[in-house]
Amino acid sequence: MSKRLELLKEAMPHITKAAVLVNPDNPFFGLTLPALETAGSSLKIGLQRFDAHGPSDFEPAFLAMAKGGVDAAVIQEDAIFLSSARAIADLVARQSLPLAGSSEIAEAGGLIGYGADQLEMCRRAAVFVDRVLKGINPVDLPVEQADKFETVLNLRAAKTLGVTIPTSVLLRADRVIE
Repeated sequence: MSKRLELLKEAMPHITKAAVLVNPDNPFFGLTLPALETAGSSLKIGLQRFDAHGPSDFEPAFLAMAKGGVDAAVIQEDAIFLSSARAIADLVARQSLPLAGSSEIAEAGGLIGYGADQLEMCRRAAVFVDRVLKGINPVDLPVEQADKFETVLNLRAAKTLGVTIPTSVLLRADRVIE
């Protein structure tokens, strides 16, 4: 989430206040919050948290963001948000709110997507399945963290928002949606 906030700031240097959309039922948010707060502080971006337990909370959360005067939003990695990427993208479009989230969010209409390369994670999972099928006890397998991340920029969303993505950000993108 911190990298998503950094990418938003690079793409839109004027940002001073960002919404953070989270599922409070997701225990991982508590682990990422300190890093996000540190990033916000160093980037001089005030953060305002908005909770959504499920799809029925999305519209009220985005309306509250608009009323709260945020410049952009960052969204937590969560299955509820991923499965509703299109609905979320439609809501941010109605609010003219730049959104950074997973690559699925950018593909659905958000401005920036950043996260672990899902295809690479599937490939790594296949290696572990292969080992288990060959008789290795799963307990003996090492725990791995993602080490390949991708950045997706949605230039259609940028055009709709009136945002010009700097060349320095465009050049680092793994994929650009035009």
